[in-house]
Amino acid sequence: MDPIITIVSGATILTVIGIMSGGTFLLRIATGGLPFNGLQKAFFRAGHAHAGVLVLLGLVCILLLSASGAAPGWRWAGVGVLAGAILIPAGFFLSVLGREPERPGRAIALLWVGVVVLAASLLAVGVAVIAAGVAALG
Repeated sequence: MDPIITIVSGATILTVIGIMSGGTFLLRIATGGLPFNGLQKAFFRAGHAHAGVLVLLGLVCILLLSASGAAPGWRWAGVGVLAGAILIPAGFFLSVLGREPERPGRAIALLWVGVVVLAASLLAVGVAVIAAGVAALG
């Protein structure tokens, strides 16, 4: 595996500690310890869930690309999935900051940028893994 991708993967594992602390934040909200409106609660939950799932998906993609023997340039697509794992939750969290927002703010654009990055990266991962498999066949 490329040394830089190895470092990115290790750093990503460490981000799970932050995601875990986000869970305690959500617990405090759910038990009434922190006053947030319904929109904020829903967006915080969605951001937290997406962060956890997409970090795992990004790591799985990096492992698949490496294990399949995909061409080195294609292996960076897994890092794109991890970029989506930052952008999408950031869009959820940052778009509802402030006092009692009634609807998401302009930072919601981060969510949509993240969706595009994630979709393009997953497409690249899928194509690279399939191409590596086809190359291994013949």
